Amino acid sequence: MSFDTILPPYNASDPTARFLASSCLDFLLIELVPMAYRITNQLDSSSAEPSASSVGDDAQRGGGGGGGGGSVTGSVSAKKMDEDEERDAVFARLEGLGYRVGQGLVERFSRDRPRFNDTLDVIKFLCKDLWTLVFRKQVDNLKTNHRGVYVLTDNSFRPLSRMSAETSSQAIARAQPFLWFPCGVVRGALAAMGITATVTAESSELPAAVFQIKTVKTQN
Repeated sequence: MSFDTILPPYNASDPTARFLASSCLDFLLIELVPMAYRITNQLDSSSAEPSASSVGDDAQRGGGGGGGGGSVTGSVSAKKMDEDEERDAVFARLEGLGYRVGQGLVERFSRDRPRFNDTLDVIKFLCKDLWTLVFRKQVDNLKTNHRGVYVLTDNSFRPLSRMSAETSSQAIARAQPFLWFPCGVVRGALAAMGITATVTAESSELPAAVFQIKTVKTQN
């Protein structure tokens, strides 16, 4: 399976041929963030409902009408996630999804390649082959301090290319969650190639994105 444009002649009758419209990935990346927020809020609401119900039952048994109502409100608000908790939950969900996708991509598309000699070769494969596969272009710039830190700059990061807002700061804030899934893809791809790392990303000006990879040395 490939995201590359299929050139004629087509052979759709071939039972082993598998084609995928590259636009599907664009639509997936657009929908992932709002979907993750919806699921997180639904799970949070469902976990708060039993508490509200049990407190209401206790209030009815105790015969306290007004006081019971206040207890229910307090119980529900205490269990409701605040903004930081919601953000962390959405990040964990999106990054985890990306991690599994990154692992699968590497297992599929690097199995016929020769073994990488060192970490830098892995990062170069990530910047060229994998980035082109997923985002249809190579990374524009790669920097390293030769001590396990790599900075990847994409001046026209595809998931951010169609974003806009009234102000630049507002656009950057809204764009940040759309970098969490790609962070997971990068971390999962590295893990599939035997490299443990932490991956963060930020954007200071749309549609550019900067990814920082910090490799973690594993003790044998």
